[in-house]
Amino acid sequence: MFRTALRNVLAHKARLLMTVLAVMLGVAFVSGTLIFTDTLGNAFRNQSAKSYDDVAVAVSTASGRHDDSAAGLDATTLERIRALDGVAGATGRVSGFAGVADRDGKLIGNGWSTTGGNFAPGEDGEDASYTFTSGGGPAKDGQIALDASSAGKGRYHVGDRVRVATNGPVKEYTLTGVFTTEDGAVNAGGSLVLFEEATAQRLFLRPGEFQEATVAAAPGASDAQLLAEVKTLLPEGAEARTGQALADEQAERIEDGLGNLDTILLVFAGIALFVGVFLIANTFSMLIAQRTRELALMRAVGASRRQVKRSVLTEAALVGLIASAIGFALGVGLAAALRSAMGVVGGKIPAGPLVVAPGTVLAAFGVGVVITVLAAWLPARRAAKIAPVAAMSSVHAVASTRSLVVRNSIGGAVTLLGTAGIVGGAATGGTNGRVLIAGGAFLALIGIIVLIPLLSRPAVALVRPLLTRVFGVSGKLAAQNAVRNPRRTGATASALAIGLTLVTGISVLGVTLGQAVDRMTTDNIKADYMVSMASGDALDPAALEALRKADGVTAVSPQQANWLTLGGEQHAASGVTPGDIEEVFALKTVTGSLDSLAAGRIAVDADTARTNHWKTGDTLPATFEDEKKGEVTIGATYESNEFLSSPVLLPEELANAHSEVPDIREIWLTTDGGASAANERAVVDALGDNPAMSVMDRQDMRDMFGGFINLALNIMYGLLAMALLIAVLGVVNTLAMSVFERKQEIGMLRAIGLDRARIKRMIRLEAVVISLFGAVVGVLLGTFLGWAIGRTIASAIPHYELVIPWARIGIFLVLAALVGVLASLWPARSAARLNMLTAIKTE
Repeated sequence: MFRTALRNVLAHKARLLMTVLAVMLGVAFVSGTLIFTDTLGNAFRNQSAKSYDDVAVAVSTASGRHDDSAAGLDATTLERIRALDGVAGATGRVSGFAGVADRDGKLIGNGWSTTGGNFAPGEDGEDASYTFTSGGGPAKDGQIALDASSAGKGRYHVGDRVRVATNGPVKEYTLTGVFTTEDGAVNAGGSLVLFEEATAQRLFLRPGEFQEATVAAAPGASDAQLLAEVKTLLPEGAEARTGQALADEQAERIEDGLGNLDTILLVFAGIALFVGVFLIANTFSMLIAQRTRELALMRAVGASRRQVKRSVLTEAALVGLIASAIGFALGVGLAAALRSAMGVVGGKIPAGPLVVAPGTVLAAFGVGVVITVLAAWLPARRAAKIAPVAAMSSVHAVASTRSLVVRNSIGGAVTLLGTAGIVGGAATGGTNGRVLIAGGAFLALIGIIVLIPLLSRPAVALVRPLLTRVFGVSGKLAAQNAVRNPRRTGATASALAIGLTLVTGISVLGVTLGQAVDRMTTDNIKADYMVSMASGDALDPAALEALRKADGVTAVSPQQANWLTLGGEQHAASGVTPGDIEEVFALKTVTGSLDSLAAGRIAVDADTARTNHWKTGDTLPATFEDEKKGEVTIGATYESNEFLSSPVLLPEELANAHSEVPDIREIWLTTDGGASAANERAVVDALGDNPAMSVMDRQDMRDMFGGFINLALNIMYGLLAMALLIAVLGVVNTLAMSVFERKQEIGMLRAIGLDRARIKRMIRLEAVVISLFGAVVGVLLGTFLGWAIGRTIASAIPHYELVIPWARIGIFLVLAALVGVLASLWPARSAARLNMLTAIKTE
């Protein structure tokens, strides 16, 4: 039976090609994902271990990061650490935000990882953490060294003048050297500037102090012993850990992060393979139907049902094995391509080999073979049930009425149960609701797939008159062919339905969220520009004064972060400019007047006031952030505004009176004549053309808040493209094998006068009908799911309102029709080229 199975695979290799492609693509996705994440994990773990190779003990403080008033490591403490037995050396480090401008004045790197630090040379004049490719480290104030990636992006060379912004004004420095580093922030696309030590301390902390230190052990010294001794010398709040412990912790974080990526990619690989199941099952069903007489003869000469089933499953296993081998090889190439692509888009990956773990090989081949065998199981079972005499008489056993009733009853019940789960989840809301929807969606999708053969008849019947009227005989025959074998049509359409369900659901949800964000921006903001630090740090108060004096600026208000205790409960507050705050935000007053801010009163979000039973005119005891006590009077309540970060507004003067340094996170402003190139230039010039400061107009704000939604949509579309490609292969496969199966019929049609053009048209229309049927089912179910998931998050998103992206749905349907046309090109050409006499004689 094995020889028979092998012979059948070789005999039908052309007809099994699409099955091989489907399994191959799925396996390539799975193996590529596993190899890619293993390679990334190995590279980053090695990098992490390398960065702590020479670190026996690492010391950190809260100074300059979490608490500016916390004690750092002073030079005396560092000298005491160096004097310990077993210490080969100790290096102090200080760091903070430092943004480098390119030659066009734009910030190099992303804001959150644009950092500066100190060059800490040893006795040999070198800093072991950095390898200089040209020049050397900075030796005095006014000099810097720059990482090689940032120097390349800015087109800088040793001796050039470079503009660098810290939390103060922009300053020009002389570039003394370019270096390479294993710093994680640089590898993530950021930049690193090295200053002379005293300069870095002045910029980022306090003269003579360090935030961190690394301790190197002398040969034979114990890390644990050093750790215990170093701890005795540290100031309060400082923490010491071994380098190995830090390396292990970082490796664990890397594993967690890559594990999430691994899971996401494998989910989409699973979807692709699930779609492939329909193609495989369809292929084997059609092959068995075409080999009815052959299988019957095997039964007649003594083959048992078990042997026939085993023969078909062996064929499937051989196909799965071949496809898995090719898919695995493609997966290795895909992983290498993904690593290269990350480098192209700016994600620097540490050097290292591709990691092909034994588990990945087993997973790839296991998935490919198991999926293929499982998909072929039902066709194999059907083949084993063929009665020898009936089959030898060319009477193929059709599905009984009872089996169809059972199938449709089960499908209907599962669909209703899934629909109930989706509706229940939408009504429940929150995380629990989304879990219900996920379960309901799975059941509904399975139920619809089971019912698709039943649904295909009325659906095609609706378009049959149109096809007949427009395309004549070709259209009529196409409609009849599409429902001749409902199970086959259903299996082919199901693959497209699954893909379009996911694509449509994601689109409905994404477009709805995008519109909500857009409306939120439009309805709540009147400002022409928002200024903030690219790093997310506080702005220098001098920036606020500079903007107030800028040409064309008509209103300016900061959002200055504060807090105060009212009625025994602590509340976040924002310091704002009276009068101007109403010009930059669309604030709707509920009671009182926002003009009262100018008189030293406060304004409270109406929801907060209602919760605390406050009303306009109430005077409340208050404790401010400097711990001083006093009283405040509520002068107004207003409807909540999503862009105000606090529920309490303080006049700027009151906020400054209780803040040592104003914590200004954003500055909002309007300009004479609205946003324009000239006004933006005036704002940028007023800020000293500082690359570390971000100036966004209203469209930039929309893009910032809604851009991640479009990015996520595009990523989802890209990942689902694999599933849709397999669905297209399914259409091609069904049509190609259907043409082979209907050779005699096509020959007869040619003999009675149907020319080649109309034969081609018939096959194409059949493909378009099947593709559109699957697409419509997918679009309807996807829209339903998009609505349901949206209901679970509607309460958390202001201005949420379901938006059906009709234009995108129209594009999906047009693409589905185009898929049908393209998928039919080869089968239609094959059908048109059949020799009518040879075809008529085909058995």
